[in-house]
Amino acid sequence: MPVVDWKKAPKGARWWAMDADRKAYWYGAPDIAAFTDFWFAEQIEAPDFGFTGDWRKSLVERPERK
Repeated sequence: MPVVDWKKAPKGARWWAMDADRKAYWYGAPDIAAFTDFWFAEQIEAPDFGFTGDWRKSLVERPERK
């Protein structure tokens, strides 16, 4: 599992993940388009934090704030 520095995350970021192209992104909570069942999540470029594992296992949820 990658070690993510959440101090570098945008305020609304809830997840960090890497895609198949080895690019890392922050993701916020998904938005649902009005009057549809279509949803999307904002994708913001993020540091890769040196992650070299399988991108399919890169998803990290932001820990709860205390």
